[in-house]
Amino acid sequence: QVQLVESGGGLVQAGGSLRLSCAASGRTFSSYAMGWFRQAPQKERELVAAISNGGSIYYADSVKGRFTISRDNAKNTVYLQMNSLKPEDTAVYSCAARSRGVSKYGYWGQGTQVTVSS
Repeated sequence: QVQLVESGGGLVQAGGSLRLSCAASGRTFSSYAMGWFRQAPQKERELVAAISNGGSIYYADSVKGRFTISRDNAKNTVYLQMNSLKPEDTAVYSCAARSRGVSKYGYWGQGTQVTVSS
């Protein structure tokens, strides 16, 4: 079991930056793959970035070169640094954890709103 709590969302102008944090409970954080998802109004949820327990990283094409995912296993935290934000990045961002050997993300945070004004 792992509980996830996101923070760092807010309102920012286009071109600005935000850093999201996701703090996890539990002593086995390092064994989980972690992902950041987002869902905008009227749109399906999409995987934005992910980092495996071994450090392999995935980015959606829409955020490559602008977003950076990282994790600090000592702090049980995963981060999403978002630079050069665009209005189309506006969404609720959620972090999620995937257990080793499992294909789906089984643990979710409550989400944090990111709004980018033009």
